Amino acid sequence: MRKPLAAALFALVIAGAGAAPAIAAPTPTLTPTSASASVSAPVEKSAPTIQAVDFAGTVALSNCSGSVVRLPKSADTDPALVMTNGHCLETGFPEPGEVIVDQASSRTFGLLNSSATRVGTLRASKVAYSTMTDTDVTLYQLTTTYAQIKNSYGISPLTLADTHPVAGTAITVVSGYWKRTYACNVDGFAYRLKEGDWTWKDAVRYTSACQTIGGTSGSPVVDNATGKVVAVNNTGNEDGERCTENNPCEVDASGTVTVRKGINYAEETYNIPACFTTGNKLNLSASGCTLPKP
Repeated sequence: MRKPLAAALFALVIAGAGAAPAIAAPTPTLTPTSASASVSAPVEKSAPTIQAVDFAGTVALSNCSGSVVRLPKSADTDPALVMTNGHCLETGFPEPGEVIVDQASSRTFGLLNSSATRVGTLRASKVAYSTMTDTDVTLYQLTTTYAQIKNSYGISPLTLADTHPVAGTAITVVSGYWKRTYACNVDGFAYRLKEGDWTWKDAVRYTSACQTIGGTSGSPVVDNATGKVVAVNNTGNEDGERCTENNPCEVDASGTVTVRKGINYAEETYNIPACFTTGNKLNLSASGCTLPKP
């Protein structure tokens, strides 16, 4: 996990994926995957059509990336939610074990259209949920509904998948801050991902093609086949160090530590929908909700 971009710029640190965004040297933009697979044997079923992944619904924060998201059962009239990392919270990193709910906020977000043009500014009414314990996520509630955003800007939210991501899935990390995309696959999952004082559970590990950089923190990780968000981009091992800040390590169920220099990670989001009820209201006591509680 890396420091928010402003702090990293001040420290002159070159960062990777998420928790500690940093200075980024210009790098080629990786274009979203938009091809569809085909099969040659007539007896086989056609592979799912691959969705074109673009920037519509993503947002730029002052120091990170994010996206306007809806839950599978959200209504158009519900107050919209913006998702980013816990370490992107404007009041600073939540401490290990800390969970923040219903905290007043007036933070603003630059809303992007499909071609990464900023089309409007959205404003938070509160931090609905934020933590860096077990996961690394902040969910802001906005002053506007999904319908109002659609009517004003023609932009629909991204939908959070409510099922666990699958190894091998083709994904795109979409950064609203840098207006760049990174295409790769889910390489696997880290039982525990430890970085400094923080530990995250069941983290998504990317294949090496996703060389995310500082400022991509909070970017939605989109399943190319469904167009749904399966994770939120957050960190990467920069220097090959063991379990230090900016150098997360993987810890398996037996306690064995693995360091993967240059590999980046995201935190799963499939468990978020169960914690929100009618009207996009947070209910950490709801059946099936496994997010950490205050």
